[in-house]
Amino acid sequence: MRRLTWEDLWSLLLDGTLDTLYMVALAALFTLLIGLPLGVLLFVTRRGGVMSAPRLNQLLGSIINVGRSLPFIVLLIALIPFTRVIVGTTLGSTAAVVPITIGAFPFFARIVESALDEVDKGRIEAILSMGGNAWHVISKVLLPEALPALLAGITLTIVMLIGFSSMAGVIGGGGLGDLAIRYGYQRFNDQVMIGTVVIMVAMVQLVQSTGDRLVRRLAHRR
Repeated sequence: MRRLTWEDLWSLLLDGTLDTLYMVALAALFTLLIGLPLGVLLFVTRRGGVMSAPRLNQLLGSIINVGRSLPFIVLLIALIPFTRVIVGTTLGSTAAVVPITIGAFPFFARIVESALDEVDKGRIEAILSMGGNAWHVISKVLLPEALPALLAGITLTIVMLIGFSSMAGVIGGGGLGDLAIRYGYQRFNDQVMIGTVVIMVAMVQLVQSTGDRLVRRLAHRR
């Protein structure tokens, strides 16, 4: 196997990095759009919640627990037919966004529920005593008060998505994971393997440090 030139190596790593960023950004957006309202719904439909609906809460909780119980690599393979229906293919970065999102939003929904659970119950009761409804509680108390914890949860979820994106390479999902498998593992190319590891570690460190900094700044202002 011929040794890659530096130009080839940088080109491969750049393309893989851009594909990974694309997958993570798109999956993070969809995870937020699905997981945030689902987590809020889980909290408010609890027994005794502002929109108490125990049966609905139990159903949603069961669905989320099933999604969280499946190892992501199993989920990747099991969702191949569904991904093909949604995207039209199972290969490439766009196709990988489907299983990555489905694997991540149950986790984020539980994070949202836990974050809302930390909000002072006295504030909720104060809004209700003044004639506020469930929407007022959610928009005026729950989300604003839980914002630092939610931001920390988003940071944790993005870090997890980076890991998911690398596993998507197993089914040809593209990105750094696919690069590490095709070149680093199958072709025994240490240059590519080391490059992908360094870039992914740097990405995780950057996301985590940025998220922690924003959480501290937000908590300090509050």
